Amino acid sequence: MTADRTLAVADGRSTLAYVRGLLAGRHWALAGVVTILFGGAALGLVVPWGFGAMVDTAIDSGSTADIARIGIAMAVAALGSAVLTGLGVALSAQLFETALARLREDMVGAALALPQSRVEEAGSGDLVSRATDDVEVVSEAIATGVPMLSRSAFTVVVTAIGFAALDWRFLAVIVVIVPVYWFAMRMFLTVAPPVYRGERAAMARRAHHVLGAVRGLATVHAFGLVGRSAERIDAGSWGVVKWSMRARITNNRLFGRLNFAEFLGMATIVIVGFLLVDAGSATVGAATTAMLLFLRLFDPIAGLLLVMDPIQSGAASLSRIVGVIGDGEGPPEDAVAVGSGARRLQTDAVTFRYHRDARTVLHEVSIVVEPGETVAVVGSSGAGKTTLAALLAGIHEPESGTITVGDVDLRDLAIDERPVLVTQEVHVFSGPLIDDLRLTAPDATPDQVRSALEAVGAWEWVALLPDGLETVVGAGGHALTPMREQQIALARLMLLDPPVVIFDEATADADSADADVLEDGAQAALEGRTALVIAHRLTQAARADRILVMEGGRIVENGTHDALRRAGGRYAELWSAWSRFRG
Repeated sequence: MTADRTLAVADGRSTLAYVRGLLAGRHWALAGVVTILFGGAALGLVVPWGFGAMVDTAIDSGSTADIARIGIAMAVAALGSAVLTGLGVALSAQLFETALARLREDMVGAALALPQSRVEEAGSGDLVSRATDDVEVVSEAIATGVPMLSRSAFTVVVTAIGFAALDWRFLAVIVVIVPVYWFAMRMFLTVAPPVYRGERAAMARRAHHVLGAVRGLATVHAFGLVGRSAERIDAGSWGVVKWSMRARITNNRLFGRLNFAEFLGMATIVIVGFLLVDAGSATVGAATTAMLLFLRLFDPIAGLLLVMDPIQSGAASLSRIVGVIGDGEGPPEDAVAVGSGARRLQTDAVTFRYHRDARTVLHEVSIVVEPGETVAVVGSSGAGKTTLAALLAGIHEPESGTITVGDVDLRDLAIDERPVLVTQEVHVFSGPLIDDLRLTAPDATPDQVRSALEAVGAWEWVALLPDGLETVVGAGGHALTPMREQQIALARLMLLDPPVVIFDEATADADSADADVLEDGAQAALEGRTALVIAHRLTQAARADRILVMEGGRIVENGTHDALRRAGGRYAELWSAWSRFRG
């Protein structure tokens, strides 16, 4: 996986625009959060003011009752500040967690809409890391960063107002510390984003190597590639460690500047307070209040700067997520719906190769599948059959030539109008069997589900399951054989009821004893549809209305089973070899 092939990363403007879209229609809720947090921060000023007032009361020989009244005011204000701040933080968390939920939905939707060719080009690890690691980082930033950012920002603003209310000259502390904080922030915001983006990209590379080794575990063991795979994973892991260390060093530099700013601020308050008290312009209590206000700023200011750590990391991850959302190729704005019923499927001089420098896989392939016709494609391994199926399903786009469904270019069709591809790689989702079947037809009734299962020859064994259609299957549930999994896929297809279907060796994994049952089910599922079948078994091809023979990326024969056998060409050779193998 090279850097120039990874999925897109959104720029700052696009990311900000997306965030605004997430919060659209929630402006009043956001205004309410701002008001509550501002009120909580304002009440928080009463406590340092109260201590200063107590100092002045003691110096002026005030009464115990005066001290008590001040203490009661401090207690009430502290309680009110805690309640309002807690409420504001809770409401802000609810607001942004709702936005996070929408972000997850958009991410999943965009990931599913990405062309398979785009995912393969970028590497599955890149997409998986964005859907897992990056979403987790954004979630952590919202859970920890947003409450701290909300609380700290309002505390800093209100405390600055408190300094001015005591004596405008106390604002000198702001003049002294702001340049230090500004320099610290500038350094952090300049250095941190590329460091965190690098860390996220390193995690993606590590995930790519780990997933590759896990998914190809049998191949890794068969060819003795364990050591080489471990080296790649090791290199990827050390890449993450290096970037993580850079992130920690960046944080430590920020901490040093924070401590220096705190020292300067306290020294400034002491000097300004001494001069004002000495000149009779302020009381000792006012100077005490000013110092307490500044001490009160330690946590909020540090929080504002330290929260930049998860915020920056979250922003880097968010830009990667928004990049996927923007990279997803959804249906075109003027997507065409061509109605129900079987449709004509046609390619005209289609040529294709996987990469610019790769060999040509398909050479000007032209085929026509008439409405309701089933056409089988056979040929030796590497002839281009699976590539043709992927092109017809819209997974890849041809280098030249056109693909049409009815009279509409495949690229102009709405997603749910495109041919449906069924492959030999069948997945059964964890949960009740009926929920698995309803994935393609959420409103299907139990009777409709049963009819689909009966049509593909699966109802007999489904009825014998412990809980029938409610039996939990998939991971941790009732185990299904490969044939039964493929029957479930065929039943899903019938419930979806697409007009055009592409079978890419969809019955190839069945045992010999199950082959006839599964082929009967496939035949039933294709009834009344326009279908192109990449046939693994020639017995399945023999059932088709017509057969295309592919070799070297070209159609070399076209005709019915009987006609091709009599012709004595490539199909006759394949049939003869198949017959000897079966006999």
